[in-house]
Amino acid sequence: MKMQHLWKPLAASVVLTLSVTAHAQVSPAEAAKLGNELTCVGAVAAGNEAGTIPPFSGKWLGTPPGINYTPNVGQHPIDPYPDDKPILVIDGQNWEQYQEHLTEGQIALLKRFATSYQIPVYEGRRDFRYPDEVCDIAKRNALESELIDNGMGFTGYMGAIPFPIPSGDNQAMQVLANHNFPYRAYTEEMEKRDLAEVNNNGKVTWGRTTNKGLNIVTAPDSMGKPIGDTMAYSDTRTLLPTRNEGSGTVSIEPVNFAQGERLAWNYNPGTRRVRQLPEYGFDTPAAGTSGKMTIDQDRLMNGSPERYDWVLKGKKEIYIPANTYKLHEEGVSYDELLTPNHPNPKFMRYELRRVWVLEGNLKATHRHKYGKRVLYIDEDTWHGVVSDFYDTRGELVNHAFLNYYYAYDMNAWQAGSSFYQDLATGGYVAYNLFQGLEKGPILNAGNFTKEMFTPAALRRTSH
Repeated sequence: MKMQHLWKPLAASVVLTLSVTAHAQVSPAEAAKLGNELTCVGAVAAGNEAGTIPPFSGKWLGTPPGINYTPNVGQHPIDPYPDDKPILVIDGQNWEQYQEHLTEGQIALLKRFATSYQIPVYEGRRDFRYPDEVCDIAKRNALESELIDNGMGFTGYMGAIPFPIPSGDNQAMQVLANHNFPYRAYTEEMEKRDLAEVNNNGKVTWGRTTNKGLNIVTAPDSMGKPIGDTMAYSDTRTLLPTRNEGSGTVSIEPVNFAQGERLAWNYNPGTRRVRQLPEYGFDTPAAGTSGKMTIDQDRLMNGSPERYDWVLKGKKEIYIPANTYKLHEEGVSYDELLTPNHPNPKFMRYELRRVWVLEGNLKATHRHKYGKRVLYIDEDTWHGVVSDFYDTRGELVNHAFLNYYYAYDMNAWQAGSSFYQDLATGGYVAYNLFQGLEKGPILNAGNFTKEMFTPAALRRTSH
């Protein structure tokens, strides 16, 4: 499938502090397509000509009929498609038949681990929808949202993606803004969250944290209001490894990185002191990953986009993780899941989906571990689900995939476990694991305030 070139590249010499507005609003006639030939967040509602992508049904909002689920308490997700079986399995012997729908990272794994790595492909399911309030805000944003500060920020309304129909100048930054600002849980807590670094012989080194997050832009009292200055707050405490037990970090995420910055403070149990971190994000190694994962790889891309020139490469049909309930069910054994070289394919579920392809190329004036990153963003949800990472010499060095599922607690898609494949060593990082724990994510319980995420609160609640 030939990709359409829909973008205008960013100039490498852009000065980020200039306040430049990029007009991106669509006409009322274009916006009227939302909820009709387009879904309410801008995906093509029809299936594809081959019939391998189904039309959007949107028949379910929240918990589907026949499923017994208690929201907001951390119950593990329940599969609404328990009888589905793979319609094809892509492996090291047949991948060339399907390569137009594969990323370079997927192909690299299929070739390297030809006898064990597989991509099980299931029938496409497009049955869940967003709440009407989210759809109404998305339509309003389509008519009014604009990029400002050379794409570092935007105007519009909280509660939905700002650009459901990317248009005009700088569509790449519009798509990236959608990835960063989808409708998601406004409070999220993990009483325990596991992380596993799996080396190339299968040995596992464990990490464990607690995690709390408050997402301001999707809080009930923020819905439909003009976008503000703060996006989110987070609090992470370390339980494992033992040498780091008791350390903690709180951070504040701005909406506009030209007008604000990510602020973070760390508590050190050895000194019992809280100090502000001089830099938190970009390619700083994520704790417990031996450098195999950077902070800005969480959810595949987060934080300031300033170090890259972003180019939109159009849309493509790609096999990506979707409806990944089987992976996140209660009782999935870590021993069975975390096999050598890559996670066990039997727990994975891929579907053929339309994705936006977004490429970031490192600016000559900046440094980062990755010289290029290619992000594949699901058209239906605006979440990045697959990414390939290249070093500064242009060599493919990492392939990552994030497994989303529709969370009945919040009537939207939740980031589940993600896997970061180190193509240099053959090891990988399994991040955000909760399958073997009593509770999964506690979503939208509404029990957090911004005062809980201050340096003083970090000091007071640490020991």
